[in-house]
Amino acid sequence: MTDPAKNPCIICVAITGSLPTKDNNSAIPITISEQVESTQEAFEAGATIAHCHVRDDAGKPSSDPERFARLREGIAAHCPGMIVQFSTGGRSGAGRERGGMLGLRPDMASLSVGSNNFPTRVYENPPNLVDWLAAEMLAHDIKPEIEAFDLSHIVQATRMAAGGQLKSPLYVQFVMGVKNAMPADEPIFDFYIETLKRLAPDAQWCGAGIGPEQLRVNEWCIAKGGHTRTGMEDNVRLDRDTLAPSNAALVKRAAEHCAKYGRPVATSARARAILGLRPA
Repeated sequence: MTDPAKNPCIICVAITGSLPTKDNNSAIPITISEQVESTQEAFEAGATIAHCHVRDDAGKPSSDPERFARLREGIAAHCPGMIVQFSTGGRSGAGRERGGMLGLRPDMASLSVGSNNFPTRVYENPPNLVDWLAAEMLAHDIKPEIEAFDLSHIVQATRMAAGGQLKSPLYVQFVMGVKNAMPADEPIFDFYIETLKRLAPDAQWCGAGIGPEQLRVNEWCIAKGGHTRTGMEDNVRLDRDTLAPSNAALVKRAAEHCAKYGRPVATSARARAILGLRPA
């Protein structure tokens, strides 16, 4: 078994999503300046990947490359070496505009390789769009974070890697707890890990728990040797009754679990080495 102390955990913070502010929590950063400030606090708490959406002046989801550029510049200035990961999801039904910012060459970008149900709609990722997004990431030397909402997405990602559409080693995130998609179930989680290791032995993996499942999935990831994602895009609560005061508070909570299981929190440089990313 791997010595936990020799297996640093990468913490990703999803600072804001593409959905309306939840629970009237004013701590969710909306503007570029708010997102940069919140990301800096999370970075200082131990996060080494920033999962980024942007919003327009009305607070609605945006695909504007200029806004993504401003956000990346702010993170680079205040969070030296932090890995910037752009989201290409969250705008179901949109076409190639979802990847219009990939020419900015972020370190990483999220990639959903299949469709699935969300609480009130279908999260559409048709094959032609998936193929185009994957090709753009290859062309711009961007490492995909495969967002697996279903077992079939793990299988599809390994097929795409075998066909040269995705660079190996893969980085796969198991997303659990979305209503109408895969629940946060530990035996299923274990089967995900087993399946990925069988199909792509060199892959790295992480997990994201949505809403009240965030803390449980954080702990499963850390205890089982993977990496983890936290942040207000996925959840706005520290516990059942307490709103999180910041993204940093959620990162600190994940870092406490790393200490509990004897795993160091990966630095930005170590995270880049683990993921095979270019230097900052």
